[in-house]
Amino acid sequence: MEQFDAVIIGAGAAGLFCAAQAGQAGLRVLLLDNGKKPGRKILMSGGGRCNFTNLYVEPAAYLSANPHFCKSALARYTQWDFIDLVGKYGIAWHEKTLGQLFCDDSAQQIVDMLVAECEKGNVTLRLRSEVLSIERDEQGYLLALNGDSVRTPKLVIASGGLSMPGLGASPFGYKVAEQFGLKVLPTRAGLVPFTLHKPLLASLQVLSGVSVPSVVSAQDGTVFRENVLFTHRGLSGPAILQISSYWQPGEKVTINLLPDCDLNAFIDEQRNAHPNQSLKNTLAMQLPKRLIEILQQMGQIPDCTLKQLNVRQQEALIELLTAWQVQPNGTEGYRTAEVTLGGVDTHALSSRTMEARDVPGLYFIGEVVDVTGWLGGYNFQWAWASAWACAQALSE
Repeated sequence: MEQFDAVIIGAGAAGLFCAAQAGQAGLRVLLLDNGKKPGRKILMSGGGRCNFTNLYVEPAAYLSANPHFCKSALARYTQWDFIDLVGKYGIAWHEKTLGQLFCDDSAQQIVDMLVAECEKGNVTLRLRSEVLSIERDEQGYLLALNGDSVRTPKLVIASGGLSMPGLGASPFGYKVAEQFGLKVLPTRAGLVPFTLHKPLLASLQVLSGVSVPSVVSAQDGTVFRENVLFTHRGLSGPAILQISSYWQPGEKVTINLLPDCDLNAFIDEQRNAHPNQSLKNTLAMQLPKRLIEILQQMGQIPDCTLKQLNVRQQEALIELLTAWQVQPNGTEGYRTAEVTLGGVDTHALSSRTMEARDVPGLYFIGEVVDVTGWLGGYNFQWAWASAWACAQALSE
C-alpha cells in the first residue's frame, strides 16, 4: 500500500496551493480530485480571468460565526505574498474596481502556475479519483480510492463547498467533518443573484441587462455600493451578490438608485428652468429611461409635468428612488452561487494550523470552512492563506 506524508483532497485553489507548499517543504504529497482537470472553479472565476486577490483584504471582509478565526492566516500569508508569486511567473494583471485584481489574459495562467508549483514540490496529482472511505487508526488515515488504497498520517480536506455543482461541488468535506465528530454549521448559497416574486418580476423582466450604480442595504445594516443588474429572473450585479450573503429569507433589501444625486434639489432646479418638462424625461437624465417607464407603468411614478408634481408626490418619489424596498422571493441557489456560507465550525479548528483540535492529523482549508469573503478576490485570498498556514503545520 502506498504511503504519503500528506494526502490533500480537492485540487481547487486551496488544495493546489497547500500541496505545492507542502511538497516544496520536502513532504511526499498526494493531491486527489474527482474531476478531469485541476482548478475547475478557478478557470470559471472572474469571467474566465480569475479575480485572484484583492488589494484591500482585511478580516472585516469575511463572514464567520467566529469572526476572529481568519485573522491569523490572513496576516501570515497576505495578498502581497500572492501578488509576488504571480509576478514571478510573469502573469500580467490589472486592478478593476475596489482593489479587485484580475489576470490580463486568462484564469488558466493561475491554474498553470499552481500546477507548476506542485511539480516543483514533486506532488503526485491524481485526477478522476474518488475517495470511497476514510478510516483512522493509531498510524493515521487509511483512504480507499477507486482503484487502490493509500495511507497517510496527515489528511487535508480542501474539497470546497456546495456552490456550482456543475463543477463537481459536493458535501464531501462536511461529511468527513461529521464522521470525525466536528460540527458543521448550516450552509446556504452566498454571493448569489436574487429571484423576485411573480408580479414584480413580470414588470421588471423587460429591464433584463440594465445596470444601475446603487447603494444596497440589508436589514442588519450592512451596506454595499456597486452596480445592480436587472435580469430575467430578478436582480444581480455586484451590489446584489454582496448583500445576498447578509440577507435572510423574508427580509427586504433597500436600494438607493441615485446615491450621487440630491434628487430633491435636482427636481426643484429643473422645475424652475423647465416647468413644462415631463417628470419622466427629467428623471431619465439621471436613470435609464426604460427603468423610469416601467416604474411609471407600475404606478410608482406619476405621469405629469414638473409643475404638476405636488409636494407629497415629490416626497414619495424621492423615497422610492433613494430607498426602494424590494423583498426577494429567494436566491438562485447553489447553481449560480459563487460561494457557500457556513461549513466546518471554526471553533473546532486551530486558527494557526487549520488542524482539528480533537482529531490529530486532520485539517480543513478553503471554502469547506465557515469563512466566507466578500466578492472581489477575498475568497481566493482565504484559500491561499488557509492553505499556506496548513502547509507550514504539515511540515513542522
